[in-house]
Amino acid sequence: MTVDINQLGKKARIAAKVLAVASTSQKNAALQAMAKHIRQSASAIIAANEKDLAAAKAKNMKAAFVDRLLLNDVRVEAMARGLEDVAALNDPVGHLLAKWTRPNGMEISRVAVPIGVIGIIYESRPNVTADAGALCLKSGNAAILRGGSDSFETSQVIVKALQVGLADAGLDQHAIQMVPSTNREIVGEMLAGLGGTIDLIVPRGGKTLVARVQNEARVPVFSHLEGICHVYVDGAADLDMAKTVVLNAKMRRTGVCGAAETILIDESAMQNLAPIVRMLLDAGCEVRGDMQTQAVDAAVKVAIEQDWATEYEDAIVSIRVVKGVDAAIAHIAQYGSQHTDSIITRDNKTAEKFLNEVDSAIVLHNASTQFADGGEFGFGAEIGIATGKLHARGPVGLEQLTTFKYQIRGNGQTRP
Repeated sequence: MTVDINQLGKKARIAAKVLAVASTSQKNAALQAMAKHIRQSASAIIAANEKDLAAAKAKNMKAAFVDRLLLNDVRVEAMARGLEDVAALNDPVGHLLAKWTRPNGMEISRVAVPIGVIGIIYESRPNVTADAGALCLKSGNAAILRGGSDSFETSQVIVKALQVGLADAGLDQHAIQMVPSTNREIVGEMLAGLGGTIDLIVPRGGKTLVARVQNEARVPVFSHLEGICHVYVDGAADLDMAKTVVLNAKMRRTGVCGAAETILIDESAMQNLAPIVRMLLDAGCEVRGDMQTQAVDAAVKVAIEQDWATEYEDAIVSIRVVKGVDAAIAHIAQYGSQHTDSIITRDNKTAEKFLNEVDSAIVLHNASTQFADGGEFGFGAEIGIATGKLHARGPVGLEQLTTFKYQIRGNGQTRP
């Protein structure tokens, strides 16, 4: 790998040291300036995006992929507002997590500190460029962005706007850098840590990318491999609520990781099956189901074993009838990806059982799985969803992008 690529890490490490002690007001000024320059660059961003879209369409990419890639005036404005939202959030750096005094008089504090340099490897979502840069900046971390070739033109223009905003606030422009190449060998260099300069890798993309990151990374990783999300319609569910939530969970945006891929319906409320199936068919969703679901409508296709473990990222859903909440929990444990799962029920006892026993990063009661989003959690934005069990789980926002250290204040104590 060229020296220039390793220089990204060295420059990021220098910038990270400055960011770690930057004031909240200076970081917020940078975020406000970045938002201003995103708006001023809207025409250039959209023009670059049109080049990426044309290339994607020429490759006959799926509609869901093109939707993730697309930027328009509304989405560019949302990107700018996202930067302002992060500026409005509390600064996690320096937050006192715990404090106690030992019998010998030593005062021990656990304090949140930045992680350092974060490498973000992502594919088709150009808005990740701004979200990741903003979250890393506010949490005191430098960011090295490696966008996919499909969004390369768009991301370059976005990064330039972010760097101008950093300069306006008197911060090092190298706090947010983009790898200036689509060469896939660079991903390998990042996963190896760029000569020890990268502290954490966050992948945002499809299963192939995330699997490679998880298999090859020599530094810590925040990630999820798949978003195989479920909605379980309990026997005590309100049908109107169930229909509303299921339709939103599946069809609001079919390509996002929080989209429901499997609907489980309690056999004690079989009267709910047909209305839900026909609602999805009428909405243009392909339905694949077990024998009971197939009996509802001739348009329902046969669900094979693979369907229960498939993230469709499209207007396709699998439906199974199960024997109560225990069977639903067992199905999710066997086929789910520990991402996001929801129960629809008026029975609070059953809901609590589901919330407690489903081992996923996000578990909901009477709400759509599409709330699996940092902005919806009040984080302002997210850098990704993590399904691991160490440090960060669920939406990775500002707090999850910090670690901690212990500060001990004494008055001459020695250990006997």
